[in-house]
Amino acid sequence: MIIVSKCLTGCPCRYDGKSKPDPGIAALVERGEAAAVCPEELGGLAVPRVPAELTGTGGDVLDGKARAVTRDGRDVTGAFIAGAYAALSIAKREGADRAILKSKSPSCGCGEVYDGSFTGSLTPGDGVTAALFKRNGIAVEARD
Repeated sequence: MIIVSKCLTGCPCRYDGKSKPDPGIAALVERGEAAAVCPEELGGLAVPRVPAELTGTGGDVLDGKARAVTRDGRDVTGAFIAGAYAALSIAKREGADRAILKSKSPSCGCGEVYDGSFTGSLTPGDGVTAALFKRNGIAVEARD
């Protein structure tokens, strides 16, 4: 079983109320080979929502060294962490050892995420959920 970002299946769950459909990812879910999650929704955030970025990496957030903050200054770190752990619980329940997650996302990004400046600049690192998955032995790859 593979865990995938729900927005990649065509579900409009992104911060802007849109999706980033990937027909191959949607087909995996349709065939029962993948389970879709949106960590931000699982953490209790609404759709649409004010965009959030990390003040460090997802690993830093998990270690209490960085925060997830919205463009208007609201701290949503708790929601990001709760959503990551809820996604991990689903991954464990499904027996997933691999995840395909939305690139650049503060939750799902793998390898690079937006840098917290809300200028579109990227920095090396993972989102909160991607970092938690990796810490728990789940291989993560990013998809645009």
